[in-house]
Amino acid sequence: MPLTINELLKEQAGKHSSKTFLYFRDQEISFAELDRITDAFAQEALANGIKKGDRVAIMLANCPEFLYAFFGVMKAGAIAVPINAAFKPPEVEFVLNNCHAGGFVVGAMFGDLGDQMRQKCGSIRWMKTVQEARPKELALEIAANHAQASRVLVEARDPAAIIYTSGTTGFPKGAVLTHKNYLFDVAGFAPRFMNEQDRFVCILPLFHVNAQVVTTLGPLSVGGSMILLERFSPKEFLPALARYKATAFSAVPSLYAVLLNIPDSQNYDLSSLRFCICGAAPMPVPVFEQFEKKFKAKILEGYGLSEGTCVSSVNPWDGARKIGSIGLPLEHQPMKIVNDSGGESPIGQVGEIVVKGDNVMKGYFNNPQATAETIRDGWLYTGDLGYKDTDGYFFIVGRKKEMIIRAGENIYPAEIEGVLYKHPAVAEAAVIGLPDQRWGEEVAAFLVLKDGQTVAPKDIIVHCRAFVADYKCPRKVEFVPALPKTATGKIQKLKLREDYLKILAAK
Repeated sequence: MPLTINELLKEQAGKHSSKTFLYFRDQEISFAELDRITDAFAQEALANGIKKGDRVAIMLANCPEFLYAFFGVMKAGAIAVPINAAFKPPEVEFVLNNCHAGGFVVGAMFGDLGDQMRQKCGSIRWMKTVQEARPKELALEIAANHAQASRVLVEARDPAAIIYTSGTTGFPKGAVLTHKNYLFDVAGFAPRFMNEQDRFVCILPLFHVNAQVVTTLGPLSVGGSMILLERFSPKEFLPALARYKATAFSAVPSLYAVLLNIPDSQNYDLSSLRFCICGAAPMPVPVFEQFEKKFKAKILEGYGLSEGTCVSSVNPWDGARKIGSIGLPLEHQPMKIVNDSGGESPIGQVGEIVVKGDNVMKGYFNNPQATAETIRDGWLYTGDLGYKDTDGYFFIVGRKKEMIIRAGENIYPAEIEGVLYKHPAVAEAAVIGLPDQRWGEEVAAFLVLKDGQTVAPKDIIVHCRAFVADYKCPRKVEFVPALPKTATGKIQKLKLREDYLKILAAK
């Protein structure tokens, strides 16, 4: 059994040498070709002074070159530090300085960003500007000139990557993930759902741990294939599924809502699609049911976070799936609900979700205080609120910091959003709490309506009252053209709240 990501790639290249692992545009890159190209990348890094344990930042869009750099850095014994491709220069500078990057691999699409950062970040010794989406023949030609494979000793406990959190509160923190973290997590879910025939579409950005674990290492570990798309485009997604005969993909709930509203979806042959994975936020039940009915593919709703190397629970493939649940904990990943005192909460009672296992990060890079606050007695405190039912299934009701407290009553946005999605005019919904002098906080709903639909705010409130107690119903309903989202498509509720309060203050 491979102990490192490097060993996994080498082993699979031997087993599936000529089989296509990566589909990108018109390119097909085999397991063996990926192994040779990443060996060459490692040699180049070593030749330029990169040493074991150095941090090498990678800022590239979704393209094969990202994978060449990601695996190549690890083969050199260094630590990959993916950077959000949407970051502005000050954010990039923060990450580079925070991790003391020794190398910086940056896409040509970012212009002179690399030169700017080299001047501002004294730790950078090696900078490589990469032309994205080159023909694979160029990469293989370079690989032929670096025929000698890397001989750096890498062990399971060594860090493989540092994943910076979204930074919605304060500065981002870098979660240090080891080779063991990655492989343990992959082994917990991939064999249960994936096989050699699978072709898994990657639409999430590769700097995100979900794309790395679920849609890259998952199919790699079982000898399957990966279909890499540059971005999510509603117009291009369904044609891509049909063209590549995709069997699976992973996405966040908001993307499923978008897919439901794509016209003419029946014009594409999607018969190869077996299943879809959903995570990062609670899936509204109406969206779940409508998607399965329309696309005839099973949705496996799961849960995890970067600090837990992506996947901690999932609904089972065989047996009962509970719609709206995040499923059952993966094997050897204990999960429980705790109260504010750290004691385990009774069945059905809301508390904080905590997880444990070899998937839990080593800690936050150079941040022992934040590490101690997040990992206690081996348990990862997720900041997510949920409960466990009598069958052992877990449910999320919201984030601790997103919970609305109105007149002393706890209100969980996910519950209200599920009701809003039942309204036939609603395409997307986000519920937040706004300051209120009388009640402390008041419930506000921000809605994106489906094309051609109109509805009055009072009708939305009446709709909600049919499903939940009055105190939970929105007192304010705002219709917006779009909701702010992260690069992975997750709705940014804190930003939504901050932006709205700024508008109110300016009036």
